[in-house]
Amino acid sequence: MKSLVHLYFEAQVKRTPDAVAVVFGEQSLTYSELNIKSNQLAACLRKQGVGPETIVGVMVERSLEMIIGIFGILKAGGAYLPLSPTYPKKRLQYIVADCGMSLVLTQSQFLSMWEESLKAEVWALDEPSLYMGSGENLPCLNHPSDLVYVIYTSGSTGTPKGVMIEHRALVNRLEWMQEVYPITGDDTLLQKTPYTFDVSVWEIFWWAMVGAKVCVLAPGMEKFPQAIIQSTLREQVTVMHFVPSMMSAFLHYIEGKDEIQHLASLQRVFVSGEALLSQQVMKFNELLRQTNGTDLTNLYGPTEATIDVTAYDCPPGLTLEDNIPIGRPIRNMELSVADEEGNQLPPGQIGELCIAGIGLARGYVNNPILTAERFIENKKGQRIYRTGDFARLRTDGNMEYHGRMDQQVKIRGLRIELGEIESCAMACEGVQHCVVMVHRESETVMKLVAYYVASEDVQRTDLKNHLRLHLPDYMVPSRYIKRQRLPLTENGKVDRKALASLIDTESKTGGGVS
Repeated sequence: MKSLVHLYFEAQVKRTPDAVAVVFGEQSLTYSELNIKSNQLAACLRKQGVGPETIVGVMVERSLEMIIGIFGILKAGGAYLPLSPTYPKKRLQYIVADCGMSLVLTQSQFLSMWEESLKAEVWALDEPSLYMGSGENLPCLNHPSDLVYVIYTSGSTGTPKGVMIEHRALVNRLEWMQEVYPITGDDTLLQKTPYTFDVSVWEIFWWAMVGAKVCVLAPGMEKFPQAIIQSTLREQVTVMHFVPSMMSAFLHYIEGKDEIQHLASLQRVFVSGEALLSQQVMKFNELLRQTNGTDLTNLYGPTEATIDVTAYDCPPGLTLEDNIPIGRPIRNMELSVADEEGNQLPPGQIGELCIAGIGLARGYVNNPILTAERFIENKKGQRIYRTGDFARLRTDGNMEYHGRMDQQVKIRGLRIELGEIESCAMACEGVQHCVVMVHRESETVMKLVAYYVASEDVQRTDLKNHLRLHLPDYMVPSRYIKRQRLPLTENGKVDRKALASLIDTESKTGGGVS
């Protein structure tokens, strides 16, 4: 076992230096070319002081530079922190200050976004001067307990929180995937998940451990089934990932079309990020399993436990009555279901899902209080992560997901704390109260709706524009319902059921903002 992910890559470079590693449109890099470029960048980063426990930001679109930048940071000894070019400046300011980041790798078209107020040095990854060195592998400085990446997720207290993942956790996750679903030099992975979300991590690294190839989808094209189909046909993609709702949209697109034959190379689809429904599995089996023999695997895991902690291979012959489980734990991980007092519950009873094992995050950046609250010691003396998810252990050993205990939601696989949106909204001048809820319009469409109480001069557009200054686009509600007061339950809490009934009324009267 190699305890560092970039050592796996360097070993593979020696075995297959001339094999194609990365394809992006008409551009490509062999294993040797990617290794040389990332080594040259790593040497520059080391001269800048990057080493173990150094967090380096990356703000790029999907591209060859994205892969080179991430590999270069790891080879220098640092940890990468992905930033979206679509983030508003205030969110970037918060993340940079919170993690103490002093260096960001970006592309030339985004240099103008980095003003003095962001307080980080910025390098353009498309600057030729970064690639002038020898390209030899650098001496390794890392230990398995060093940070490998940090991903910021939505935070219930009103600010995002940075989850710190160590090398040993990531290596365990990738080695499990290779043991159970092995790929070879004949395989091609499609990298289409936005890299600010942790599903992207296995798309970025798994192939590099075994001599396979990654096809990096053009920015924004993950939303278009035709682009996915064309890339699959051109590069003979064998493995890809979907969020269940996006898979449904993809299956709807290919149904009845000859283009389904262009997916003949596709051997396995992984899904995660949302609850997988039996009708989605049945449609997948009807279209892709029966036509091309493609397998479907349901994965589950929070960012705090290194991407995924369970897996379930979906069988043929399901019915609408079947509940799709999230499966059994991956290697070196343990799951349990606990009651409110922390007592482990027997199979069949619903409680909070708790996770233990090597895949647990170190904790949250610069937030020991929240770390101590979510990462606790159970009655067996194990360090566990309290997921906030309801679950039930079945008698067959598979775990079932039964929703959230709090106001965290996932839309198209994007993790959203409704409390963060609400806190941000109430910081808008003139807004007295705000509650955000999710309205499901169909199997594939869910929208955020903001109900708010505000002074007369606060318009819907004022609140929406305020949220856009602070939150990424996917967290900005698409509908706004202004009320003189919010309905309350008998115990004085906001009556969310009563609020939900207002959506249809507002739709009929033309209320809301798109």
